[in-house]
Amino acid sequence: MLISVAIIAKDAEKTIASTLESLKVFEDVVIYDNGSTDNTKSICKEYENVNYVVGEFSGFGPTKNKAAEFCKHDWILSLDADEVLTAEFIEELKSIDLKDENVYTINRVNYYKKQKITHCWANDIIVRVYNRKKTAFNDLHVHEKVINEGFNTVGLKSEVNHFPYSTVTDFIIKLDRYSTIFAKDNAGKKSSSPLKAILNAKFSFFKTYIIKRGFLDGYAGLVIAFSHMATNFYKYIKLYEANKELEK
Repeated sequence: MLISVAIIAKDAEKTIASTLESLKVFEDVVIYDNGSTDNTKSICKEYENVNYVVGEFSGFGPTKNKAAEFCKHDWILSLDADEVLTAEFIEELKSIDLKDENVYTINRVNYYKKQKITHCWANDIIVRVYNRKKTAFNDLHVHEKVINEGFNTVGLKSEVNHFPYSTVTDFIIKLDRYSTIFAKDNAGKKSSSPLKAILNAKFSFFKTYIIKRGFLDGYAGLVIAFSHMATNFYKYIKLYEANKELEK
């Protein structure tokens, strides 16, 4: 397949081996490491098809575009360091005739530890296969996406498995990182207050645990709903503090 795989990674030792095992059929896999201090590098070096590159993190959208620059092929499959391709997905990808006027979505199934989450998180249908000469990720530092305006969006039906969290600590680390990026990106642009932080947090928990019936995901549903609540609280509290700093 004349498709390169581009992955940005940081401290991904828990998941990267599973990801790379699923990518052995690809002859060009770029790992763009932005500051790992664990064993990510040594794991990546065990795979002959991996081009391991070290660079700076400049937000998720720009950094994913930077990773794609190191790929051999123009067609890019963009993955996260905690995503694992299924054999069915690889066969489906092999079978399609890639066209420049198209971008292609993956069907991502989310897990907490080894439990498939069916309520708190629905399957994600996201554009991940594209021609880098025709489009790219937008410049958003978080919640980035491939620009698909003007393209036909074609869905790949086979599943890609996503293992974003293996411990409660993983939630804490990610909520701190994402809330900080949110505050930096929106300082001076969006208003915030302690009350707004509290209300957003409460609604987030209610939406995840009650409206989406996250309670049916059992213990995992409670952890996820509380994580969403904490993320939203700290997003708006950090933004509130950032706005206060700008007023000085």
